[in-house]
Amino acid sequence: MAIELVTEFKPYVDEMFATESKKSLLTNNDFDWTGAHTVKAYKVSTSEMNDYQRNPVAGFTGSRYGEIKDLDATTEEFTLKKDRSFTFVIDKLDADETKRQVSASSALARQQREVIIPEIDQYVYDVMCSGAGTKPTAIELTSENIYDEIIKASAVLDDAEVPDSSRYLVVTPQTLLLMKKNAIIESNNDVGKELRLKGVVSILDGLTVIKVPASRVPKGFGFMLAHPVATIAPTKLEDYKIHEDPPGISGSLVEGRIVYDAFVLDNKKKAIYYQAVTTA
Repeated sequence: MAIELVTEFKPYVDEMFATESKKSLLTNNDFDWTGAHTVKAYKVSTSEMNDYQRNPVAGFTGSRYGEIKDLDATTEEFTLKKDRSFTFVIDKLDADETKRQVSASSALARQQREVIIPEIDQYVYDVMCSGAGTKPTAIELTSENIYDEIIKASAVLDDAEVPDSSRYLVVTPQTLLLMKKNAIIESNNDVGKELRLKGVVSILDGLTVIKVPASRVPKGFGFMLAHPVATIAPTKLEDYKIHEDPPGISGSLVEGRIVYDAFVLDNKKKAIYYQAVTTA
């Protein structure tokens, strides 16, 4: 005689791990996109310094301040390119027979956490690495040279007169592991609980160190040193809807749309230093 054993299902969903976005730390929203899909920003040149002609020679007809020149005023144009969407259905019986574990609201939150945030992060980091003002030749990072390479990057930003405060060092878990094996870095590792809650793993020579998954950065990523002034990352539209029992569906129809992009400002690209590695 065949006996069917009882299978018990617990009210629990096996969720995937997901890392919160660090994008807001590394970028800015200085431009107003209200009512516009394209924004233009002016780049205005400067004038060189001259020796003032206090006692000009006889017959001098020019300006004592020097040769008068026009300033160049060109524009940068930023047009949003990413217009993304998704949709899915939660059947009414599926929600009921899983004791509401399969619900529209939880599924929407899962979509944001596991799909939308990783996609946007990956795009923004790629834009920043591609548009970095300094991209030295790829090297092999080791526990011995990692500190020197970071200090070298910081010196480049210093020479470009990038503000000292609010500089962020972005690393992957692999790069962080090398840093932890470096005696100089470990001796300077000090970060409070409040910063750790924001995703900060260390403070190194005034740099705020944040860790991001390797899946969200370009292949061969070593580290990136960036100031948020260099990159604008607008989200023009973020619209999520749950329709209960729409025509043709017994259950919930979930729809979402998000319009976003990222741009590196030409005059501020020196505020991003991207170091690639020869071995992933």
